[in-house]
This record gives sequence, structure tokens and C-alpha cells, in this order.
Amino acid sequence: MRINPRQLPQSLNKGLLPIYIVSGDEPLVVQECCDSIRAAARDTGFSERELLHAEHNFDWGQLLASAGSMSLFAERKVIELRLPGGKPGDKGSKALQEFARLASDDLLLLLVLPKLDRSQLNSKWIKTLDQKGVLIQVWPVDAQEMPRWIHQRLRAAGLDAEPEAIQILASRVEGNLLAASQEIEKLKLLSSDNLITAATMSDAVASSARYDVFGLIDRALAADAEAAIKTLHGLRAEGVEAPVVLWALAREIRSLLEIGEKLDQGQPIVRLVRIQKRQPLVQSALSRLHPRQLEGLLLRARAVDNAIKGGKDQDPWTGLLELTLNLSGKRSI
Repeated sequence: MRINPRQLPQSLNKGLLPIYIVSGDEPLVVQECCDSIRAAARDTGFSERELLHAEHNFDWGQLLASAGSMSLFAERKVIELRLPGGKPGDKGSKALQEFARLASDDLLLLLVLPKLDRSQLNSKWIKTLDQKGVLIQVWPVDAQEMPRWIHQRLRAAGLDAEPEAIQILASRVEGNLLAASQEIEKLKLLSSDNLITAATMSDAVASSARYDVFGLIDRALAADAEAAIKTLHGLRAEGVEAPVVLWALAREIRSLLEIGEKLDQGQPIVRLVRIQKRQPLVQSALSRLHPRQLEGLLLRARAVDNAIKGGKDQDPWTGLLELTLNLSGKRSI
């Protein structure tokens, strides 16, 4: 069964299924879907949780071994499997299909994936898992939908806002749902009567970080490494969270890969990059960064993501510094 995030609460209220697949590139919505599934599992007696990261050279036998092991004190178990590349390979495909056959009321799989393309959605392993559970597809919120998303989020937080105020925030966050959510949390503290006026929103936006992540991206694309690094340090000093910076960098790298491929197919830059002032920035970046380099940066971004989630191999901000330097054309990895 395939649903969108808005349908997930209703689905969970009907009862848990043994398999949940959460797929998408919007970190905030993916995280909230996972949180809802974990909470529903805890409420129904799933007292044990095991987290597995299926990266390069992952031993897929661990998944089946985990399915077969249960602690002495746990009656029900959640296995959370994160697959950053989205492709399990032959061994992983077989292991996931075998897991689907083992799935039961006492064993729940939460599989977290990036956005899946059509061939992946039609793969045998996805279809096998889908038959036993739910696939939640998280789609990006585009510019036209963003004001409505912000308004719904404000209402959920017990706030309301003037239409102009909503437009101000939509323009400020430029599609970054995590940044929008953080701004709304700040507005909860600033509001005295639960109605956010345009003036209140303007003041809140004006008092936000002087160094914004979109400025960081533009400076890196322009190959101004010194200014980009200064902006990165400014973001950190002003308390911007590492996941927000990583989200912006990874999104831009994926976008460059996609735009470069379509340019090679003969599509014009004016169709691929709608904001005119960004067209020369994108062309500049693509002139110095080849597809293989961009793919390498995406792999590095995944390593930074692991560091953010508690990995001990590297400080996340060191990884963000390396990503920024390389996006600016200064080779460090």
C-alpha cells in the first residue's frame, strides 16, 4: 500500500503493519514520519529497537540475524534499517524479500530510503515489501505549495498568520521545511495573541541569522571559497544546526548532477534554472565540477549525515567545511 505523509496518522490508527518504508529527500517530513511510526510501535508494546545502517559492504546477514534474535525482556521488536543509497544490490534484495516472509505481528521493519526512481519503485524487492506493509512517499514542497504548508504548520502550532506574513516566511526559507519549522517554533515564543502579523514576521525574519544557508550555496557556486567559508563559520556561530546546512549542500549537489545531465541532452539552462541570477552560478559550478566529482561529494555528504547522527569518525562541521571547499572548486577530498 502506498500513501503520502498526511495519510500516515489514519493508517497507524487502524493498526500497525509489519513493514514501513519511508522514502524521500525532505529530512523534516521523513523524520516526522519515522517518529510517528516509532511512537505507534512503542504504544503497542514494541519495547526493543535495533538500528542498522546499510552502507557500502554492509553484511545483509545482520538483518536476518537481527530478525531472529530477541532480547530476554522484549516481546516485540522494531528493526530500523537506513539505506542511504536506495539500492540494496542483489544480496540486499534477497535479504529484504526473505525478511518479508519472516515478518510477523511481533517484528516490525522501518526502512528509510532516499527518493526512489521509477525503476526502483518497480523492483521486485520493493513490491514484495509493499505487499506486506506501507510505502510512504515524501515529495518536495514546491514554491506554490509552500505558503499552504506553512499555514498548516502554524495552525498545528496553535498560531495563525496574515497572508502577507505567510508569504514573507515562504520567501525567507525558499523551500527548506526544516528552516520553516524552526522559524515557527521561534514565532511561538514571540507571539502574544497567537496571530502573526506581517510586521511581526518581518521583525522575526530580520533578526534571523545574518549568514543564511542560501548565501553559503551561492558563494560556493561562484567559486568564492573564502566568502563561503566565512559564511559557514557565521552560520555555526549563530547557532544554525548542522543538518540544515547539510540539507542545503546535498540538495544543491543533487541539483547540479541533474541539471548537468539535462544540459548534456541539449536542454537550455533557462528552462532548468528559473531564477535568472542563479544561471551563471550554476554554469560556473558545472564548468569545474564533473559528474564523478559531484557523486563523490554526495557520498561525502552521507558520511557527514552519519557524523550528525552520532558517528565518531568525524566532527560534522569539519565535513561541512570540506563539502563547502570542494563545491567552491578547492579540492580537499
